[in-house]
Amino acid sequence: MKKVIQKMSLVVFLLSTTLISACTQSLGAVESTQTASIAAQGPVDAKEIEAFADPLFAEKMKEYNVAGSSFVVVRDGKVLVNKGYGFANKEKKIPVDKDTVFQIGSVSKTFTALAAMQQVDAGKIDLHANIEEYLGGLKIPNNTGKPVTMYDLLTYTPGFAFPDETTFTGPQYIGQDISMDEFFPKHMPVIIRPPGETYTYDNTGFLLAGYAVEKASGIPFAQYMDEKVFKPLGMTSTSERLKPELMKRMAANYYDNGEPRPLEGTNPTDGPQGSIISTAEDMAKYMIMHLQNGKFDGKEIVSQKSMELMHTHQIFADDIPITTVGFENYFPEYTNGQHVVLKGGNMPGHSSLMVLIPEHKTGFFMSYNNDSMVSADIYKEFMDHYFPETEKKAEPDYLPLSEADAQKYFGLYQHTRAYWTRTSITYEDGSLVLESEATGKQKLRMIRPLLFVDEAGEKVAFKEDKNGNIKYFYYTTPKGVNLAGETQKMEMKKTYSDVPNTSSYKTHINNLSALSIMGAKSGNKFDPTGTMTQGEFADALIKAEGHYVMAGMEDGLRQQLAAGIPNLNPSAPITRQVAAAMIQNLKQLEPVATSKVTLQDTADAWAKDAITALVSQGIVDPDTKVNPDGSFTFRAKDLLKRQEACALLDLAFGYYSLPIKR
Repeated sequence: MKKVIQKMSLVVFLLSTTLISACTQSLGAVESTQTASIAAQGPVDAKEIEAFADPLFAEKMKEYNVAGSSFVVVRDGKVLVNKGYGFANKEKKIPVDKDTVFQIGSVSKTFTALAAMQQVDAGKIDLHANIEEYLGGLKIPNNTGKPVTMYDLLTYTPGFAFPDETTFTGPQYIGQDISMDEFFPKHMPVIIRPPGETYTYDNTGFLLAGYAVEKASGIPFAQYMDEKVFKPLGMTSTSERLKPELMKRMAANYYDNGEPRPLEGTNPTDGPQGSIISTAEDMAKYMIMHLQNGKFDGKEIVSQKSMELMHTHQIFADDIPITTVGFENYFPEYTNGQHVVLKGGNMPGHSSLMVLIPEHKTGFFMSYNNDSMVSADIYKEFMDHYFPETEKKAEPDYLPLSEADAQKYFGLYQHTRAYWTRTSITYEDGSLVLESEATGKQKLRMIRPLLFVDEAGEKVAFKEDKNGNIKYFYYTTPKGVNLAGETQKMEMKKTYSDVPNTSSYKTHINNLSALSIMGAKSGNKFDPTGTMTQGEFADALIKAEGHYVMAGMEDGLRQQLAAGIPNLNPSAPITRQVAAAMIQNLKQLEPVATSKVTLQDTADAWAKDAITALVSQGIVDPDTKVNPDGSFTFRAKDLLKRQEACALLDLAFGYYSLPIKR
């Protein structure tokens, strides 16, 4: 996520020093009074809100290349402002207005949580019972010894191996009708961490929660939402499905570069995790209901007790609030001390954000038609304008940290959602040192044991297991990248007797061993110079690509990694050129233009581009030296050694991160 870019200061040219002084004092007093007044009241006047929002949206939409956006503000049960900016369809010059339909993405999760809490209110679902009681006989693979509950699903803590990859989107799903009954027997998630133990943003969990609502109520999920949520709220332009009459008013979808992109549907068709389409007009009614403790137009939509669970933080990392039932707390630094619950959402080419400030009966919602994070900038500016920070937090008194006390934190960590992302933690000059692709290198100072702060002031909270060993940490990075989950410490295997400390491959071997990608050949011996078969390398490659592999994915991955490589035989020894081609088939890396490299030895034509791409990206084993002129010898047709496999896989799939969408 992008850092919020601060507004440029205005440079005022005045003719005299006296006039400058007088004007500064006068204008400063007026501005101070106005800011204090706004801070005391929040948004109350429609004209003032528009005067604030109009130039802000003009500036930010241009900066982020957003074609069009809706914006609605509610306060004390009333809509203060509801307007559109820019174009729903820029090619046809159709403007955004209050009735423009957008895909609201994961803001849908709050509706699913609401539906689940309605069933809890009705006594049809026990919030803390085994969710399998409400799945029509389906079972969830789970060897943790602890059942997953509806509460776990709705607070993003079910412990699934693949929190995103059992739900699918794509243009091919438009017009299809794929039921959850059809979907789940083929795509049931696997629980690998004890439910409730750790926060990991989870699409699969909310899909499963919606399925439980369907089974407990006896009503198909889309019909349930129409009858029990949308209709009572008067949300006549809202649906779980892409209804033709609503699609006529839907904003076009765009890539961040402004090019049109196709509309995508969901599989299954009803997407409790993110398939709702709606308008600003309808979302205003939804926010008003939330801010009236579950009541709307004289009707109780959900109990006040359930609403309190949705508005009260349930999951924490040390003192950092993370989730409620249904909502989140990302960008906690933007709250300015207010109690805020929010939810963002993305579908390809559409994004949304809903922000509620319950104690002030205030909320705002926006949808726009690209995947950028312009909503984060709008949120920050809104909070700074209407609820500015009233007092600066005092700098904490940092505690000293000895290397001996720091030892418990050392190790290699893997993210529980972005499982391809790894972090190492070491020690330097009284501080922990945290390093990953997403964060860069950060020194952490200790506020107290288990709670640290980085160089930008962001907190890093560690969590122990029952034996006092570090198991997880939670961190929103200084670059503004929220990977939406905790990071788990990997168990380091014992040192291998045949890998000396002086080996240039030792770190790579230890990393892959910690991640259970490659281990001992026999006993306590790794056999670093031994060879591998093509099948063994393919197995390690698939583990490195995802660590945990979903059922049904392996066949597709094996076909992908084998593309264009002739005469593959799983039992045959693997050469270095075959290994390079397999890695490139999965990575699809482009050669670095500023790092021109030239292969000097003989390689088969089908392997040359793969070898060049990897080496230009720095994915090369320690024994392959790139000369100053870019020339190198790859030993392409030599058999691949196990230690070389570790180096290539570690460099290719190690400190690697991708954008995370909600």
